[in-house]
Amino acid sequence: MLLKSDYKEYPKTLPADDLWGQVRRTVNGKPVGEDQIQLMVEAIKAGLELRPTDHCLDIACGNGALSSYLFDDCASLFGVDYSPYLIEVALGRFARPPEYDFLLSDAATYARTEADPARFDKALCYGSFSFLPEADAPEMLEQLNSRFSGISRVFIGNLPDKDRAHLFYPAGKDYSSELSDHDAQIGIWRSEQELRQLARATGWDLEVLNMPAAFYASHYRFDAILRRAR
Repeated sequence: MLLKSDYKEYPKTLPADDLWGQVRRTVNGKPVGEDQIQLMVEAIKAGLELRPTDHCLDIACGNGALSSYLFDDCASLFGVDYSPYLIEVALGRFARPPEYDFLLSDAATYARTEADPARFDKALCYGSFSFLPEADAPEMLEQLNSRFSGISRVFIGNLPDKDRAHLFYPAGKDYSSELSDHDAQIGIWRSEQELRQLARATGWDLEVLNMPAAFYASHYRFDAILRRAR
């Protein structure tokens, strides 16, 4: 069975115009409404303190649909994703080079090899951090800290909270084996404390943010802001 967390193959099974389905911005298999997208966008803009002069890096950007909502609020946005299909969609539908462009690469490799890392002011990773392989997440954060010297804030959004996993899974289901599997339905679940420790180990201070109750996943997910450790 093809896993929904397989972002290289699963999006190909959906209609070409099902942009939110391709990146699983869904509830019970149906794309979320525009009101939910706006809640995400406002959280990102506020969390990053996004300014018209900012050059923004979008890590694991998927098909670029969410990225495109930020174009009018920053000077440039560069998105990277490991899925050839999703990057093809992003390039075909949303790219407006040179200011708004996309690249095929996994997060850790990109962070390690970007030729001009100092060009960015802000970075985000929305709804994708939990799907990074366990070794890639700390490498990406460490490289962002050490190489991307201009980045002052990183927004990591829609993180599944291990302490609230029971609010997501059906009663009676043994989900213990899924909590640390980046290929599982939700990816790797981390508690706020675990994420704080990961941030500190890679040179960041962390602030936890919670979405309003009207957000469809507020009962088991949280957002985080990273700032350089003092």
